Amino acid sequence: MADGFIRWYRESGATSVFAEQVALFKAHGMALVHPVSGQATVLDIEGEQVPIGQAELGRLLNLRIASLSMEWWLSADINVTDAYAYEPFGCEIQTLWLDGLYTDEARRVESAVIAATTQLPVPTHAVVIDRRGISDPDDWDSLMLYDGANVPRFPDVVIAQESIAEKIMGATPGLTKGSVGGYLTRLAPARQA
Repeated sequence: MADGFIRWYRESGATSVFAEQVALFKAHGMALVHPVSGQATVLDIEGEQVPIGQAELGRLLNLRIASLSMEWWLSADINVTDAYAYEPFGCEIQTLWLDGLYTDEARRVESAVIAATTQLPVPTHAVVIDRRGISDPDDWDSLMLYDGANVPRFPDVVIAQESIAEKIMGATPGLTKGSVGGYLTRLAPARQA
């Protein structure tokens, strides 16, 4: 079972692409609405599930005023928690927690996010894929958002805009570099590439 996360840094466009993300994730086997209840689910401050309509969830996310955690469903019993946050200068951050997922389930989540980086119109700054949870998601913020120089312990894969990728490669020896599409570069340790 995986015990990690995917942290996705994306620009916050003038128009929300949440509906497009929902459709794209669904094509990869991740549903926003629970297959039995037919409702989306957010988590309250105590981590309890609260049903909400998909339209209302989309409206709340579109306001871009508060962070919230929601769930994507791989099946009626298997979910992925997505912590959705906005940074002051207009960046959206989604952290999808892979805890408790089997390898094939975690790869499905990874595939959905990678597809979204190239298919959604809102540009991606970077994606950190840490399947084992060897780093902390917040440790990447300085590098990805604020032009920081510190590179956390390198995870399984980082997909980033070229300027970020070059900074990571300069600080982390033994990485391979490849194109994801468009303006994004994929970095991974040479042993797993």
